[in-house]
Amino acid sequence: MTTGQLAIVLAAVVVGSIAKAVTGMGLPVIVIPIAALFVDIGDAVVVIALPNMVANAMLAAHERHHVRDTRDLPVLATVGIVGAIAGTLLFVSVPDEPLVVALLVAIAGYITMFFLKPDLVTSPAQSRRWSPVVGATAGAFQGAIGISGPIVGSWIHSYRLPRGAHILSVTVLFLITGATQFVVLLLHGELDGRVTATLLACIPVAASIPFGRRLRDRFSIRGFDLAIVGMLALSSVALCIRTFA
Repeated sequence: MTTGQLAIVLAAVVVGSIAKAVTGMGLPVIVIPIAALFVDIGDAVVVIALPNMVANAMLAAHERHHVRDTRDLPVLATVGIVGAIAGTLLFVSVPDEPLVVALLVAIAGYITMFFLKPDLVTSPAQSRRWSPVVGATAGAFQGAIGISGPIVGSWIHSYRLPRGAHILSVTVLFLITGATQFVVLLLHGELDGRVTATLLACIPVAASIPFGRRLRDRFSIRGFDLAIVGMLALSSVALCIRTFA
């Protein structure tokens, strides 16, 4: 990776980190498609893995006092890990395209329902019943195609939690899957030759996350909801480009 390419990646990391701090998601969604225009997509995925973990850890630590307002986190995390293992083992020979299409349809359905029925909320009773299914599905998609963010983001958003509890929920779940991904990359030697770029990318993350948190505080409740739905839509576009372009 040249100095110019690294500069472009770091600039994308700043934008992605701010979006991450505002909505709880968006760092890989923004950085990887932009970086892939200038560097190998494998480089982009590996370089952003540790900075994304840092961002999730910073946000989760800052919002930890909202833990009592969260819902179903232990269940989602546990079955998500099991689902990820199953997805890796069982879906390795399944083509990505049908799974991606199913995911895109689900996201489009959720966004449509958000605008048609803005007061629609997943109740505690409903979330307890369906969280094991959602967690396992998110884990399976993570294991099969490396994508679970849109599922996690839309499901947690349907709870309509206070924004601090929402951020805590999604970042904890992303941190767990991200840590698993990072360990796999490390064991497979994927960080060889990319350590410097990975560590440098952590610097703009650490600098941008506090600014993004302050920006989030300026959002109204409706603005926060729209920001999350916008990030879900952006995730869909990025997923389409990654899979079908």
